[in-house]
Amino acid sequence: MKRLLLVVGCWLLVIGLVGCAALQQMTQPTAQVDNTAGAAALPPYSGPKARIAVADFDVKAARATYEIGSGLREMLVTALINSNRFSVLERQALSAVMQEQELSASGAAQPGSGPQRGNIKTADLIITAAVTEFEPQASGGRAGIGGGGGVGSGVLGALIGGALNKAHMALDLRIVDASTSEVLTATRVQGQASDISGGIMAGFLGSWGMGAGLSAYANTPMEKAIRVCIIEAVRYISQTIPANFYKY
Repeated sequence: MKRLLLVVGCWLLVIGLVGCAALQQMTQPTAQVDNTAGAAALPPYSGPKARIAVADFDVKAARATYEIGSGLREMLVTALINSNRFSVLERQALSAVMQEQELSASGAAQPGSGPQRGNIKTADLIITAAVTEFEPQASGGRAGIGGGGGVGSGVLGALIGGALNKAHMALDLRIVDASTSEVLTATRVQGQASDISGGIMAGFLGSWGMGAGLSAYANTPMEKAIRVCIIEAVRYISQTIPANFYKY
């Protein structure tokens, strides 16, 4: 009897170790681009910058909204600026900028004060993006080997339990030459993350804020998928823009 219990105990231990390894792999956030240009980590940078503008995101995913697209654009702009590789020109506030310039030149403003006309900078490159996939809960179920029945949903499910949720998003990126309108390069960037209810991997990628319209996904697998996708987008843009555009 004791020998039987020892055999059963060893068997359960082996299954638990295998299941934990499989679970760790499933919950690890992943990112992917359609080529290897964005695979390497960005090193510190202090050289010349490329002058770019980021267009409004085109939202094509069924579960995404205009507000989500706007929030993703905000996050990409912030990440591009923080990479220290780009001079990002804001176009969403251009009408307000020009209004201030016109007011300064109208004679109604205090003489010699305010912005002057003729100094607005132009971008050499335009970054466009389409939100093609946005799945806050791409799949779910009881955690276990293979995510399904048998041992995974029985013995192992009882050992490690909890709901396993996957989140996924994808962006189609294009880098456009503003002088010629030629698409210089394009790719599809994806981010995916899984999490066990209860906060495993909470705080992944630090406290970098979420864009407008995305607060509902804070502290969820979708937040991780979004952050990974944005970071991979910055890597791709940084490493595929031709060197001659880095001149400012």
